[in-house]
Amino acid sequence: MPNPLSRRTFLRGVGLTGAAVRVGLPGLAAMFNSNGTALAAATNPSGSTEIPKRFVVWFNGNGVIEKYWIPRETGANWTMTPSLEPLARFKDRVHVISGLDSPSARMPGPGNDHHRSMSSLMTGVSFTGRGAGGPSIDQILAKEIGRDTRFNSLQIGVCQESFGESIQRNMSWADRDRPLPPEMLPQRLFDRLFGTREEHWIDRKKSILDAVRDDAAAVRGSLGKTDQARMDEYLASVRDVEKQVASLPPEYNEVVERPQEGGDLKDWPRIAKLQSDLLVHAFSSGQTKVASYMLTKCQGLSRFPWLGHTSARHHEYTHGDVETPQGQRIMRDINRWFVEEFAYLVAKLEATPEGDGTLLDNTCLAMVHEHAEANAHKNSGLAVVLAGGVGGMKGGLHTRIPATIGDLYLTLASEVFKTRISEFPTAYRKLNEIV
Repeated sequence: MPNPLSRRTFLRGVGLTGAAVRVGLPGLAAMFNSNGTALAAATNPSGSTEIPKRFVVWFNGNGVIEKYWIPRETGANWTMTPSLEPLARFKDRVHVISGLDSPSARMPGPGNDHHRSMSSLMTGVSFTGRGAGGPSIDQILAKEIGRDTRFNSLQIGVCQESFGESIQRNMSWADRDRPLPPEMLPQRLFDRLFGTREEHWIDRKKSILDAVRDDAAAVRGSLGKTDQARMDEYLASVRDVEKQVASLPPEYNEVVERPQEGGDLKDWPRIAKLQSDLLVHAFSSGQTKVASYMLTKCQGLSRFPWLGHTSARHHEYTHGDVETPQGQRIMRDINRWFVEEFAYLVAKLEATPEGDGTLLDNTCLAMVHEHAEANAHKNSGLAVVLAGGVGGMKGGLHTRIPATIGDLYLTLASEVFKTRISEFPTAYRKLNEIV
């Protein structure tokens, strides 16, 4: 048997300018016990060998069309709705939770419905007039489960444009009025995960793998054949993502403040998939356990040329003609695209081995949005899509629960992730329907 390998092993090297490079390794068999149910060596001071549990809170802005999103049936015999159809192959790993209330969104105070609903959704606390009223659920969890990783958490974004308020641009909050902006450029996220920026990496004429070639060869020589193949496959996937990042047009390096009136022609689906690939690499190599993923912004202004919808921006599509049959179909298509990108991340996690299972087995994903029915700015009757397999999470269900978004978050924190968290704003009870 090869010697056990630490789950926190990095391939290390030095770039041309002397900058340090380190590339994390995936979950190799040498990192786990003989049956793959625990780590071979502890990775934290507590001495625990438990396989890491991970959390993703995924956001799309402006709400949904409920009749195309929320299943009519409850229990196990529910039918995939048109907007949720991209998740059909993962039905047994998905739990749709509907009927959730976000009561602090209706408290009197500054801002519009989007401001108040976004703060309430992520923190359970009212909008302050400048930002969210407290720490967001991902940051509360990161303090408990993310302390022994390179990054306590990652904040990732895709569609850049929105109105200018901080509450609309950010979904992660360290505390009251303290936003953690999402990284929306794959180039920057790649360089953050794999090494300090150097000119020859920026123009991608060389690979960051060149800097760790000697270390990779030494580690590979200590592995069994199965792990050698797994390591080769992983490094090839890193290089593939690097090439995709290099192929992005130069204008993708710039953050867009507002879309032009003629329509924003950026290929957001391409960016979304690259960001998901990079998140999976971060999870697989043990660099973080917690992430927020902001596909579109709160009250977002994205256009959707890949769907054939460019006559208006997303927020405008949620109002005006939305009650007409054509307007409903447009919103159905937009909502479906949101789920397609969420399903892509779920599929990548399922396809990544870890121990005796996959990354998806050890991840909880929560797909959320600031409103329920978009046109009405509803903040009651929210529908959250849970996916993954951490902590005995139930799957294959649609459950309608008279509860709050805080109740859901508290249940995830205390019962799924088994943390010491015992309270969350607007949480009144734990939901036995989840685990």
